[in-house]
Amino acid sequence: MAVTSRRPADPVQQAWALMQGFVEAHSRRGELAEALGFRLGGGRGKVLFRLREGPMTLGQIAAAHHVDAPYATLIVDKLEAHGLVERRPHPDDRRRKLVTLTDAGHQAIATADAILLRPPRAVEALTPDELGRLTALLTRLAAADEG
Repeated sequence: MAVTSRRPADPVQQAWALMQGFVEAHSRRGELAEALGFRLGGGRGKVLFRLREGPMTLGQIAAAHHVDAPYATLIVDKLEAHGLVERRPHPDDRRRKLVTLTDAGHQAIATADAILLRPPRAVEALTPDELGRLTALLTRLAAADEG
């Protein structure tokens, strides 16, 4: 599949436009929605994937995703409606709830990983040296973004 985009004259903008175009051309959102039976938009996917690290309170979810508590509650409500998470009493404070993955939530994450982590053919066609260079550049970009 060819990636088509307007090519800006600025090399930084050109590189960014090419990256965006490539990722958008290989989006798996539709395939994922079909496999799950619903879309993981609106922050639901990020919360679901974060919960694989372990249960969290609504306050922790809100802080981790830079949203307010009412919005975190809406996200959890939607995930709960799909049977992917459940609220359980906090072991140290019965007034608080822990949000935890259900078996269906773990399965949804496994399905998402299988779909989203499947590389496009163009990436699979790169030589080991090209993959090494690409990985090094992407690692450097990710590290720069964190700092």
